[in-house]
Amino acid sequence: MTTNSPLAVVQRQLDAYNSKDIDALMANYAPDAEQFTLHGELLASGHPQMRERYLSRFVEPDLHAKLISRMVVGNIVTDAELITRNFPEGKGTIEMLCIYEVIDGRIQRASFAIGDKTLHATD
Repeated sequence: MTTNSPLAVVQRQLDAYNSKDIDALMANYAPDAEQFTLHGELLASGHPQMRERYLSRFVEPDLHAKLISRMVVGNIVTDAELITRNFPEGKGTIEMLCIYEVIDGRIQRASFAIGDKTLHATD
């Protein structure tokens, strides 16, 4: 795996997300990258909007993305992840399908399909 291969770029992005390292995360996205819901709404455009989106998540103490499966086809990387979050109602998880398009060693576009929220039972 070369350092700028789509697989390496997406893995670095996931590692930075899980370590809540905003600068390392942004380094893997093109400055004009865009994020969307799958087949729909624009979620963020460019580093400033993406940074704001991620920093709001990074305050959650239990935030973590667990990679369930990954598929690479050319410059497209698709991850199935289980995301642990701190929701207003309590700690829980959501399933997420993440589709990344990597161009010139950076993520240019990302689309996300968000599954159902499952809250964890409290002790």
